[in-house]
This record gives sequence, C-alpha cells and structure tokens, in this order.
Amino acid sequence: MSLEGKVALITGASRGIGRAIALRLAKEGVRVAVAAKTVTPHPTLPGTIGETVAECEALGTEALAVRMNVRNDDDVAAGVADTVARFGRIDFAIHNAGALWWKPIADTPIRRFDMVMDVNVRGAHSLAIHTLPHLKAAGGGHFLVMSPPVVLEALPGKTAYLISKYGMTMVAMGLAAEHKNDNIAANALWPETAVESSATIHFKLGDPSMWYKADIVADATYEIIRQPPSARTGQALLVMDVLREAGVSDFKPYRCDPNSEPPVFTVTNIPRAGGVEKAGGKIHGDDA
Repeated sequence: MSLEGKVALITGASRGIGRAIALRLAKEGVRVAVAAKTVTPHPTLPGTIGETVAECEALGTEALAVRMNVRNDDDVAAGVADTVARFGRIDFAIHNAGALWWKPIADTPIRRFDMVMDVNVRGAHSLAIHTLPHLKAAGGGHFLVMSPPVVLEALPGKTAYLISKYGMTMVAMGLAAEHKNDNIAANALWPETAVESSATIHFKLGDPSMWYKADIVADATYEIIRQPPSARTGQALLVMDVLREAGVSDFKPYRCDPNSEPPVFTVTNIPRAGGVEKAGGKIHGDDA
C-alpha cells in the first residue's frame, strides 16, 4: 500500500525512536506531525520538534511541529486539531512518548506513579479519543502504541511502569475490538532488544554492543502501517518478528556496534544497570 500523501501524528518525535519513525515515514511521502514537548534545545538531550520537522522536509515531504505534553488532554486535543487543520486528515496515530520508572512499589511515590500513568497509558487513551474521529473520516487507518505483550512475571521491581505500559497495550487491544468494523487497526509494538535512544544512554542500559539502532523500530512500524488495516489488528507485536515476516533475515545493519550482536531479551529480563535505580524517575529520551 502506497503511503504517499498519508498523514501520521507521532508523539515523542523530537528524538530517539519517535524521530526515527518520523524520518522513515517521511521517506515514503507521509506527511508528519511531529509531536513532543521540546521546542527549544534541551541542555542535556538532543533534538527538538523543529529539528525533526526540518529533517522530514529535507526528505521531500511536509511536516508540522506540534508542541504537545501528552499529560495534558487539552494539548493532545489541540495537537490533533492543528494536524487536521494543516493536512486535512490523520491516517496513522502513533504513541511513542514515554516515561520510565523502574523501582519497587515501596520506592514508588504517588507522584511517580501518576507520572508513568499520565504519560504512558493516559497519553495513549487521550490520543485514541482525539484521533478516532479523524481515522474514521479518513476511511480507516492505524493506531499504534510502543508497549509490550502482557507478561505478569515481569512486574517485580517495575510494577508501576509495567502497569502503565500494559495499559497502553490494553488500549490498543480494546480499540481494535471496538472499531473492527471501522477499518481501524490497533496494535502494540515492542523491541526484543535494547534500542539506542536517550533513555538507554541516560539510564546506562548497557552499552552500544547491546543496542540496535532506533531504525529497527522505525522499519517495523513502516511494515505494520503499510499493510491495509484489515491485515493485522489487536496484536501485541515484537519488532524482530514483524521484520522477519517482511523478509528480513540479516539484522547486522541495525547494530550500533558492527562487531557485536545485541542480546535478545524477553519482557521478564529487560536489562538493568546501576544508573536506572539512581535516575529512574526521568522522562524518556523519547520525549513526553
């Protein structure tokens, strides 16, 4: 399915995985609404929404900078409205923005619990509410969240975070069931490996020998949304599985370290490093 002229709204697109998705879709002629909080350069994190827009436009497509704090429903509503005002439609809504807090329940104050809930699952729900009418008006489309399959054994040590992430997956599953007659596909997507981003760098989640480039998630996203919505919906998908189904057998080009194959993790053994416990309350590098 040609994506030329379609419109994607991507949260957390100022850097990391969100930026990679924006650029991958821009290469296919998708018009991109780049939504994130970072308007001016951050003192320690790379990227702004304006920079991602400029990169998309350099690839020959139209792009729009949308300042959006996904914790604020009014921001989400306004960003969706601005996207439709500029491009006339929305075909793909992708919730990539995220907040990270990997600590046990006893070390998770309510304000941190609220943070991951607001950014992750509430943000996904808000994006669904405000984009649904436009996905319907476009004759159908894709709603995609960056979250894992539900594995209860993974909860210890990161319960609040995974409640919020599993909630995102449930938003997608519910949307798929509720709108199966509207030609709207809703899926979750999650990498089996650590992926290079501001989050993995900031929280010291391994090193480049353990990471794939963000392009691997961007390519999997493209493979999902290039299919008609009826082809696949209501699934919690894994990045490498999606790419294998698309014919990819060599993952070496995605390596951050050309000489090292990143380990594949399940949801229950996500890599942990000392920096996580010390800095575990920050917003993702993939900007919320």
